[in-house]
Amino acid sequence: MECFCEQKETYELKVEGDIGADPIWCNKCGCNLDIGLISNTLTNELIEWDEDKLLPNGIELEEEHNKQGLTLTDKIKKELEGKYRIKFSPSTMARMYANKNH
Repeated sequence: MECFCEQKETYELKVEGDIGADPIWCNKCGCNLDIGLISNTLTNELIEWDEDKLLPNGIELEEEHNKQGLTLTDKIKKELEGKYRIKFSPSTMARMYANKNH
């Protein structure tokens, strides 16, 4: 997987939702990576999961979003087993916005 940073290639990935970008990132430099390495089925699941929105009951929805992200990360680990170290970075946006509004 090419990473356009100092790393040239990276073997440490992070799964993190971000509107407008693929949800796979270099865990060292933070650059956004193309999700083309994984199966089409899993790619579609990631894209659907990554459609992050701020909604009422945001904290509960964020918790569910993070559970789904963890499950997807485990699936990615299985598909790319032995090639990459992969971690999940949970969302904390709903909690951040909830704390600002109190």
